[in-house]
Amino acid sequence: MQKTFGVKDAITYRKIVFEELSAELFAHFNRHQVVTKCWRKRDGECRIEDAPFIDDWSREDYQTLTDCLKNTLITGGLVYGAFSAGKLKGFVSVEAEFFGKKKEYLDLTSIHVSEEMRGAGIGRKLFEEAGRWARQKGAEKLYISAHSAVESQAFYKNMGCVPAEECNAAHVEKEPFDCQLECVL
Repeated sequence: MQKTFGVKDAITYRKIVFEELSAELFAHFNRHQVVTKCWRKRDGECRIEDAPFIDDWSREDYQTLTDCLKNTLITGGLVYGAFSAGKLKGFVSVEAEFFGKKKEYLDLTSIHVSEEMRGAGIGRKLFEEAGRWARQKGAEKLYISAHSAVESQAFYKNMGCVPAEECNAAHVEKEPFDCQLECVL
């Protein structure tokens, strides 16, 4: 599977294997994101508020991410990447454990595209692959504890996500400002 943006910018998509997961894999990945506005729930109503900050992962954040992605693979989940010239430029992960009252959800735990590659359709392709994999495993819905930044929420809305019918308490506790979403597969 390949989408071409130009001769030097060919993007290839594939599963990432356990042996690849190291700091070197992320050497050319830029998580940097300037956030100015976020969705916030106040008095039962969602609205956009000023919430400026810069999201930029540290060396320790990448190590924690690497450990989490290794655990995803060890437990039977999916880690799938987008590569340009052999360098990681986007990735998605889905956990293999079902949850919810009807055990219909699988958890999309991460989806990120390197800053310089955003807006090129990579996130859409990664999200679609995550959904395809989850559907093949028997899931009815993807669950996403999504960053509340306006741009992030616009992406998820474009992917067909809506507020989750059931909220995962662990996600809400860990990231109280995240928006709890689902996508019917």
